[in-house]
Amino acid sequence: MKYFIIAGERSGDLHGSNLINAIKKEDKEAVIVAWGGNYMQAAGATILKHYNDLAFMGFFEVIRNLGKILGFFRECKAQIAEFKPDAIILIDYAGFNMRLAKWAKPQGYTVFYYISPKVWAWNQNRAWQLKRNIDKLFVIFPFEVDFFKKYDFEVEFVGNPLFDAIAAFQPNLSFIEQNQLENRKIIALLPGSRKQEVEQMLELMVATKEQFPEYLFVIAGVSNLPKEFYQKFVSENVRVVFDQAYDLLNHSEAAMVTSGTATLETALLGVPQVVCYKTSKVSYAIAKRLIRVPFISLVNLIAQKEAVRELIQNELTVQNLASEIKKVLNDSDDRQQQIADYKHIKYSLGSVGASAKTGQRIVEILKSNNLANH
Repeated sequence: MKYFIIAGERSGDLHGSNLINAIKKEDKEAVIVAWGGNYMQAAGATILKHYNDLAFMGFFEVIRNLGKILGFFRECKAQIAEFKPDAIILIDYAGFNMRLAKWAKPQGYTVFYYISPKVWAWNQNRAWQLKRNIDKLFVIFPFEVDFFKKYDFEVEFVGNPLFDAIAAFQPNLSFIEQNQLENRKIIALLPGSRKQEVEQMLELMVATKEQFPEYLFVIAGVSNLPKEFYQKFVSENVRVVFDQAYDLLNHSEAAMVTSGTATLETALLGVPQVVCYKTSKVSYAIAKRLIRVPFISLVNLIAQKEAVRELIQNELTVQNLASEIKKVLNDSDDRQQQIADYKHIKYSLGSVGASAKTGQRIVEILKSNNLANH
């Protein structure tokens, strides 16, 4: 069968690659084309558009790039029409993928969505749109099942795909030596993967270094941004490593993390953290009016309390960030409480196999549809 997969960012690319492996295991004849990245390509997909071209953050930024985004949308529709897939699989990336589903469903395509758009966070009425345009929605947080029940929409909880990534992680025993991170305690800086957010976050994160003379700051760099981009932040007490976030966290005492998937990865790896988030004034003003949840980090949303400190917009200052990181260093009560909360979060998220389960179910549903149609 033929599959067209769309993932618009790095985390979607990672989960997409695991999904592709699962689909190929269940369907030996699978032909897969995708909008994605290097992970999906390595798993065997033909990449028609790299997610690097698609990274627009915030309401204001999206409006400013609307012409370009509409052009991408036309291009994607044309590629789908030419490829004629048996299934379109959308991974997260709500703004683009929900719009695409709205077009695809009336055209007669079977549409699956893996990793639901966070409609529970803002503009909850979009749940009706998902119900109308999606054949099957696979969700990765247990609370999403109850949320969608309110819309009479039966979704499948498959567990969280981050467990797959973390279970597959084999620590590099030579990480410290290979990266010349001499025998010093490390604070990890995870500024994100989009140029716009990385620049803004790193300036703030690195500015706290004077208050931690005994620690080495190490930036989790990503190879989809040029290496030179990070160089201005590097100094004697600040280093950068590329595409080794898990190894870095594995050796870190604490972490400063830009809100997003990385907050949950940091929690699942058991590293105390402070969550950072800052966007343009216009985007923040719009978001503040729309957001319907009490927290922005996945860690706190799953814990249903402030398990980790969130510094948002004007609260995100050099002084506040330094002060909050100090609270989770050494053997403090705050540190012990975070680690205890992490254990509850892990327990509520299920176990490994989310992508495998989803891939298996997609092939199963398609085969039963084919049987019903013949």
